[in-house]
Amino acid sequence: MSASYQHTQSVQPTAPSPTLTEDMTGRPSPSPLQYAFSGKTSAHAGRGGQPPFAAEVAQQQLTNLFGTPVKAQGKRALYVHIPFCRVRCSFCNFFKYASSPQLMEQYFQCLLVDLERKAAQPWSQSQPFDAVYIGGGTPTDLTAEQIYSLGERIRAWLPLRDDCEITLEGRLNKFNQHKFERALAGGFNRFSFGVQSFDTQVRKAAKRLDDRETLLKQLKSLTASNSATIAIDLMYGLPHQTTQSWQQDLEDTLESGVDGVDLYQLLNFQGTGIQRALDNGQLDSLMDTPQRALLYRQGADYLNQAGLKQLSYCHWASTDKERSRYNRLAKSGAEILAVGAGAGGNIGGLSYMQPRDIEPWQTALEANQWPVAMMMAKGKQHQRNARIVGACDQGAVSAELLGEQRFKHAIPLFSAWQQNGLAMLDDEKVTLTLAGQFWSVNMANGLLAYLNENPLAA
Repeated sequence: MSASYQHTQSVQPTAPSPTLTEDMTGRPSPSPLQYAFSGKTSAHAGRGGQPPFAAEVAQQQLTNLFGTPVKAQGKRALYVHIPFCRVRCSFCNFFKYASSPQLMEQYFQCLLVDLERKAAQPWSQSQPFDAVYIGGGTPTDLTAEQIYSLGERIRAWLPLRDDCEITLEGRLNKFNQHKFERALAGGFNRFSFGVQSFDTQVRKAAKRLDDRETLLKQLKSLTASNSATIAIDLMYGLPHQTTQSWQQDLEDTLESGVDGVDLYQLLNFQGTGIQRALDNGQLDSLMDTPQRALLYRQGADYLNQAGLKQLSYCHWASTDKERSRYNRLAKSGAEILAVGAGAGGNIGGLSYMQPRDIEPWQTALEANQWPVAMMMAKGKQHQRNARIVGACDQGAVSAELLGEQRFKHAIPLFSAWQQNGLAMLDDEKVTLTLAGQFWSVNMANGLLAYLNENPLAA
C-alpha cells in the first residue's frame, strides 16, 4: 500500500457549505428594519405550487375530494367572497363590480347555490369548521336581510364548532344599527372594518367616505354594545400620511374601543388609483420602504407599550374577545372551502381559485359543474411550508415545529439572520426581532428557499 494512498484515506470529507443568498439572509445594515431587504418580496409568503391542472382534471379532483369524508382531525375554515364595492379606493387593485342592488341580488341567489351544493358534500359534513370569513369587496354593501340570510344558511347547512368565529368584513359607511342587529341575528360574532386611517384628509385622498368624527362615533357605538368582536385595519404609507397623523390614528384606535387592529403596509400595485396619480403627475411621490418601516416601528411600539397582545407581526388584540382565528388558520395552511366568484381555497393538498368574473362562475353552477378557474397541487412539502409561514407570521420558528434535525440544518441561515439584526437564536427557537417582523414575508420565503436549495440528506 503506497504512502500517498494511506494519506488520502486519513482525510475526513467536509460537508459542503450551504447555499445562502441575500434574499434568504437579508443584508448587513446599520438599520435592518429599513434596509435588510430591498423590498417586500410579495404580499404573502409561501405562494406557488405545481403547474395547473387541465380543466377536466380539476373537475374530477374536486368531485373526488368533496365526495370523500375527512377522518383526521384538522383545522378548517369557510371563505365566502362578495365582489362588490360602491367606491374603488385609491390603493385597491381588487375592485371588480360596482354595488348595484339588482346585480347583487342575482349574485346572492347564485352564491346560495354554490354554498348549498358544497355544504352538502361528505367532505364538508365530516368535520366542523373553526372559522367563517365573508370577504370582498365590501360584504357590508349587502342588504340587512341578505346578511342575515347568509349567516343563517351557513349555520344551518354546515357543521360549525360551538366557538366558531364568524366574521363579516366591510366598511362603516352605511353600516347602520339595523344591519348590525340583523348580522348578529344571523350568527355573525366578529366584524372587521377597513378604516385604513382616521385622518379626514388622508381618507379623502384614498376615496374613503366618512370623516374622522363619524368613524369614531360609530365604532364607539358598536364596541359599547359588547355584542360582538370589532376589529379594524389601519394602513401605513398612504398619500398625505405623516408620523403625526399616524400617531393620531393609533391613539384614535384605542379611543374607539375596538377589540383588535391590523397594521398593513401599503403595497402599491399596478392598476391602482395611486399608481395612476403617480403616472399622470397628480401625486409627486409615495413613502418608500424605509419610511414605511419607521411607521411600522412607531405603530408596533405604541400598541405594545399600551398593553395590547400581539397575535402576529401585523395584528394586535386589546381584549380577549379578539382571536383573529381565520387569518391565523389561512396563514398556517388550514383547509379553506371557497364559495363565490373570485374566492380561493385549498383542500386535500390542492389549492384552487374560482372564476373572478361572475358570468363564468354562474355558468359553471348552472351546468352543475364546480366553478374552478385554476387548480394546482401545493407540493410535497406544503404542510411543512405552511407551518413555517404561520410561525414567521407569529414571530418565532421553534425546533419543535420545524423538527430538531431540520432546525439544526437551518442554523447557518438563522445565524445570518441574527448577525443581520433580524432574529435572536437559541437552542429552542429563532425569534424575529422587530425588524424581522417587519420583513416577516421575506423571512418566511427565505427559509423556504433555504430548505429547497439545501435539502436534508436522505
